[in-house]
Amino acid sequence: MTESQAADVSSVEAVTTALTKHGYLPDEGLATAIFLAMTLRRPLLLEGEAGVGKTEVAKVLAAWTGGELIRLQCYEGIDAAQAVYDWDYARQLLHLRAAEASGEAEARTSDALEADLYQERFLVKRALLRAIEPRLQPPVLLIDEIDRADDEFEAYLLEVLSDWQVTIPELGVVRADTPPLVILTSNRTRDVHDALKRRCLYHWVEHPSFEREVAIVHLRLPEVSGALARQVAAAVEALRSLNLYKAPGVAETIDWAAALGRLGVTQLDEQSVATTLGTVLKYREDHERVEQHGFADIVKRALDRK
Repeated sequence: MTESQAADVSSVEAVTTALTKHGYLPDEGLATAIFLAMTLRRPLLLEGEAGVGKTEVAKVLAAWTGGELIRLQCYEGIDAAQAVYDWDYARQLLHLRAAEASGEAEARTSDALEADLYQERFLVKRALLRAIEPRLQPPVLLIDEIDRADDEFEAYLLEVLSDWQVTIPELGVVRADTPPLVILTSNRTRDVHDALKRRCLYHWVEHPSFEREVAIVHLRLPEVSGALARQVAAAVEALRSLNLYKAPGVAETIDWAAALGRLGVTQLDEQSVATTLGTVLKYREDHERVEQHGFADIVKRALDRK
């Protein structure tokens, strides 16, 4: 029995408990989506704004199940050579020169020499091929920011996500004995095509509620006082209401609380907000907007939040 089979996925509550134990506090909707993805063995597409914790889901699932985390970071122009497999041309050339130097090349046909060059030992396995290779422990495959890839790459993914196989013309078809657990993420810089969505379960990841964000800070930073955790979560809630260029995500909330704790701050004030704002906002335009709005209002809303 594999680690992922041994993992307790008997209910949504069991999944919530396991994720929380490994440092991730999901809401009921996300826990349900993960439960269904694991029990139905379907890819899970997570969409939402940057920083809401989509990528972290795959990392926590790998830690929980014991499966290797295989991450494919998408970008414009990515193709099969970067995502699936490639041939090690330098080693192939060295092999051919060695055959020529030893006289082996003269004694063999060109077809036989060419066949030697396309053996598995010369194959460079990229993320998608590694994820479906037969193995005892099914991995967790993270296809991160699929919205950054182009249409052609999405089309290529259909074979992998439908049949759990990759076709290598020189070697044949590689099939997964047990499908990997697949998490796709999208920041929705463009819409993912329907054909890909049909192969996936789907969940939109929202920014957490105030109370859940406080609980997340407690979970990740137990050394931070309860009062400061609530003030930071309330201040971030206030910042998100300001129509910023890049609203802070949960990761920034945790960073801000950690920074304030390291500085010995026990209660937010205008000075502490002004000097540590760079841990939570990463664009100059957003800093200027908050300065124009006034640090005093952010502090007041943080201290008044019940």
